[in-house]
Amino acid sequence: MATAIYTVKGMTCGHCVSSVKEEVGGVSGVTSVEVDLASGLLTVNSDGPVDAAQIVAAVEEAGYEVASPV
Repeated sequence: MATAIYTVKGMTCGHCVSSVKEEVGGVSGVTSVEVDLASGLLTVNSDGPVDAAQIVAAVEEAGYEVASPV
């Protein structure tokens, strides 16, 4: 099991959180997604290593920006 943490910019409400969770949760290998609106932290758990570019692309698809991996 692997865990990666990212900082997401631009989220302002619960709908934003839901959009990010839905898109990132659809990435192959991802088992769970946690998003903290207040801090902007996105925690991704997976069966194994997931390419960071796939996570960034999923966040961008939801309409937000990854500031940086933590």
